[in-house]
Amino acid sequence: MAAVTFEEALKRLEEAVRKLEDGSLGLEESLKAFEEGIHWSRQCHSRLSDAERRVEVLLKTEKDELQQVAFDLEEEE
Repeated sequence: MAAVTFEEALKRLEEAVRKLEDGSLGLEESLKAFEEGIHWSRQCHSRLSDAERRVEVLLKTEKDELQQVAFDLEEEE
């Protein structure tokens, strides 16, 4: 499967969740939607981990020490 962006993976995860929350799927369809959701959740997690590593590299000081900067995600909402 070709690499997708975080936004695309999140969109597909949300679609899988909507299908499951709808409650109209049979058992097999629900299992398939759940498997898809797990796949896209893992894709999102992987993309976020990659981004975190990139941010850490950017925040390293000249002495190769990691400067800690607080990330407060609640303020962005």
